[in-house]
Parts: sequence; structure tokens; C-alpha cells
Amino acid sequence: MCEPDTAHHNAPDPYVYDPLTLTTAQREGNACAVCHAQWPRPRRILGVLPDGGSVHGCSECAGLIGPAPHTSVERHLAAAH
Repeated sequence: MCEPDTAHHNAPDPYVYDPLTLTTAQREGNACAVCHAQWPRPRRILGVLPDGGSVHGCSECAGLIGPAPHTSVERHLAAAH
């Protein structure tokens, strides 16, 4: 009998950002949610918006915040880079 996959139950909940505290570029993923850098386009997922959209950050700011989340979206972005 196969064991159930419980790995996702141990993953921390993503941080939910208040969209009113972000600029339009940050909400759209075109600027880092921490330092506002727009180039290179931020690729690290820092959290989510209440509507389910992803909030991105540059590598430097994401490294300060904590370990990189391992989501399918982030793996796809890394593969595309």
C-alpha cells in the first residue's frame, strides 16, 4: 500500500501581502515587493495576494527574507530563465 504524500502539509503557509501596500508594478510582479527593483525582473516568489496572485522579489531581497519556496511556478520560472 502506498503512503499518502504529506510533504505539502509540512510546508509553511505563504505570506499574504496587502495589495494596498504595494505599487501597481509590485502587484503585477514587475517590481520587487521589497526594494522596488524592476531590472532584472524579480523571479523569486515571496508570497501571495488575497486573490491568489504571486508577489515577487529580487534574489537579494528574497535571500534576506528567508529560504526560497519550492513551488511549481518558481521551478517553471527558473527553468525558463
